[in-house]
Amino acid sequence: MTVRVYQPSTLALLAEQHAAGSVEVTDEAVLPESDGEEDEYAALMTAADASTARQAGDGPGAGGRRVVVVVEVGEAPTTGDRVPWRRVVAVHADTEARPADADPDDDLGWFATQEVPHLLADAGT
Repeated sequence: MTVRVYQPSTLALLAEQHAAGSVEVTDEAVLPESDGEEDEYAALMTAADASTARQAGDGPGAGGRRVVVVVEVGEAPTTGDRVPWRRVVAVHADTEARPADADPDDDLGWFATQEVPHLLADAGT
């Protein structure tokens, strides 16, 4: 059995995690209630809200991009665990900087792990 974990992040933190080859699980990590599509989407959007809270600026998500790193592990990790980058199955992120009045329910773009360097380069990170 695998557990999918939705870890809120930022572009700067994503760059650090990618370079380090691992993702640190924080207390903000979200586990879906089931592996159903609706529960996974709810977990993704909850993690996106937490990512918004991490953004610097004036107002929710001002000048930043929501980023959620999705990892699959054998069992639910605990805060502080480091998950190897090879366990990352996708990254969800805004495709451009969000205005302060952006709808919090806007969908995130999906990025395969091999696209992360391009995502970071396009964002100037």
